[in-house]
Amino acid sequence: MLLIKAMSKAIFRLLAGFRRFREKYYEEGDTYHKLSTSGQTPKTLLIGCSDSRVDPAILTDASPGELFVIRNVASLVPPCEHSATGFHGTSTAIEFAVTNLKVENIIVLGHRQCGGINALMSGATDDPKSFVGRWMSIAEDARKQVMHDHPHADHETRWRAAEMEGIKISIRNIRSFPFVQEAVKNRDLNIMGIYFDLEQGELWELDESANEFKKLPV
Repeated sequence: MLLIKAMSKAIFRLLAGFRRFREKYYEEGDTYHKLSTSGQTPKTLLIGCSDSRVDPAILTDASPGELFVIRNVASLVPPCEHSATGFHGTSTAIEFAVTNLKVENIIVLGHRQCGGINALMSGATDDPKSFVGRWMSIAEDARKQVMHDHPHADHETRWRAAEMEGIKISIRNIRSFPFVQEAVKNRDLNIMGIYFDLEQGELWELDESANEFKKLPV
């Protein structure tokens, strides 16, 4: 009870939400009974941003067990590196999804007003002590491309363009993993880049053959 008394209103709100979740999926339905006995079989791995406004399950109205989700700053995927050095949370989750769960699709979901990309375009990678700066260096090629393509543009234009370029970088890096290459070759693993414009409520899909994003008619 002492713990409950010390909780903020925000935590109480989350607990109330869990009660509704339990009523819906445990008391009124058998969704989690099935998931707990048969295991998870998601068809799609979705790599999204940690941004609180861009929850993949909410955006897609996905049911429990439908998506295998990785979330990090700016939806970035690092290039394939030797597993013996460092820690590779995102790479580990991708490997599990592709080799163990055998997902059929990989979606990289970027979005408008991404704080990580804003940091990238504002020089965060110049700070060697910053965790954010180090992480965002994965997308340094995106920053360089935008500065080349939009040398005289304002910050908002560059920011949006870099958000889209970051998705391209992540897809390029996904394809650097041997187990992904094998899955693409042997079982037609589908890899997609999607951009969510949270200001307009629109989705844009990367057309890799044209190297540009096109608005989805949804």
